[in-house]
Amino acid sequence: MSTAPIGVVFGSLTPPEELASGAALAERLGFGELWFSEDCFFTGGLSGLTQLLAATRTVPAGLGLASVQTRHPAVLAMELAGLARMHPGRVRAAIGLGNRHWLAQLGLLPPRPLSAVTETFDVLRRLLAGATVDQVAGTHQLHDVQLAFPPAQPPPLWIGAVNERALRAAGATADGVLLSVLAGPAYVAWAREQVAAGAEAAGRPVPPITAFVLASVGEDDTAYEAVRDAVSFFAGAEAHTALIGRSPYHEEIRARLRRTPPGAALTVDDAWIDEFAVAGTAGRVRDGLQALLDAGATSLGLWPFPAGDLPGQLHRIASALPLRPGSAALPLSPGSAADDVTWPSAQGA
Repeated sequence: MSTAPIGVVFGSLTPPEELASGAALAERLGFGELWFSEDCFFTGGLSGLTQLLAATRTVPAGLGLASVQTRHPAVLAMELAGLARMHPGRVRAAIGLGNRHWLAQLGLLPPRPLSAVTETFDVLRRLLAGATVDQVAGTHQLHDVQLAFPPAQPPPLWIGAVNERALRAAGATADGVLLSVLAGPAYVAWAREQVAAGAEAAGRPVPPITAFVLASVGEDDTAYEAVRDAVSFFAGAEAHTALIGRSPYHEEIRARLRRTPPGAALTVDDAWIDEFAVAGTAGRVRDGLQALLDAGATSLGLWPFPAGDLPGQLHRIASALPLRPGSAALPLSPGSAADDVTWPSAQGA
């Protein structure tokens, strides 16, 4: 088994008041990194990331991702700078376009999405380095903007990307690349090729690649059912993208989606779950995670399901996987507050 970092993704299915105890538990069990996934309209990414950092001591925590449309880059830089100063060396942030449906709800779809991402990335990097910025970034304007408190150690900036052009742009400029859930082994291998091509064209090393993963450890049938609704939702939402297009099931998924009535859930085969999630016994999950690492992911962020059994899932995953070289998962003491959390029932992802 690879010793690449295996982390935990927190976000839309965890009530904000339960983030601190969940993050503390994940760190205690030895997970290598934490991520907060901002989904509209659940919990704000920066407030969520702040909770993860405040509740832990050493584990790095990242925002994955902030839409370049929903926050002005000067305001985002100001927030990230504060967190980086309070938690030096532990903060990272990924930016990207974000979910198009949510952006359409807000009236924020940009005319040139990739340009909005790359221009905002450049502005954020310069602001966090203490520079004065006077330029247009996507749909935002900055006139002689400079942070009063830039961090001595600017946080690494990642780009969340899905399709070829964005992946190559991320490879050319970003400190890391974030891949969405449903990134199966075939897609991860292809995505790494695009990231590597972008890095080579820019004359730089290939940046690290983190893939978010829907995960559930348990008996096969129970674990498959825990992730089935999430796979259905994301497969329907991402059917037009390379996440599905580069999978061996793209023709079946798109054909079935065309036959699915509007508003109805896409029916998901077990084979699709094997491709787009890691679910089943500890051995099956271990093999699935290793396949993603072998395909080219540098690290993995696990989104545990069902949401109502997060502490149990974290224990099962941690006990099954060697999360760090030469170390074992640390058991919780009886009566730990983290074990007493009542987690919410899984909702639509």
